[in-house]
Amino acid sequence: MEYIAFLRGVNVGGHIAKMDRVRALFSELGLEAVRSYIQSGNLFFESASKDRTALAAMISRAMEDTFGYEVPVCLRTPDELEKALHLDPFKGLKVTPDMRLCINFAADPLPRKLELPLFSPKRDIQILKISDRDAYVIWHIINGRPPSSSSFLDTTLGQPTTSRFFHTAAKILEAARRK
Repeated sequence: MEYIAFLRGVNVGGHIAKMDRVRALFSELGLEAVRSYIQSGNLFFESASKDRTALAAMISRAMEDTFGYEVPVCLRTPDELEKALHLDPFKGLKVTPDMRLCINFAADPLPRKLELPLFSPKRDIQILKISDRDAYVIWHIINGRPPSSSSFLDTTLGQPTTSRFFHTAAKILEAARRK
């Protein structure tokens, strides 16, 4: 089974992990056909396991043991990422230079009872839509600065998520499809 691993907090905020070392670590874990895309924690691999919870936990533990910090891991198949991108709730939205369109990946199902759209107290984050394990989020750039914390999303969504710009997620899917 082919997976895309979205690693949270890799190569941001002083949490450095060279992708060649991360790829080697994935291989040491018995994962096959390991590749990475850009330096921000996007990896492709194959595994005989269909237990994504166990795989994510194994990768997260190994990352923490190797690099010394917790790394939440969200796994998707290329088909799941394609479906998430096709939901595109940003279609028809008037995008301004002060907006960044994001998809936040969660490991577990997200709460469905939120009244959407939902803004953070600072109004710098807006949750526009939620699917099973993905949240479609708009970052509002205020005074030239993106949101400085993911605590609103983590608290509201009930778990850590990892964010990718929507257009980057599409490029990740393209890269996953190229073997």
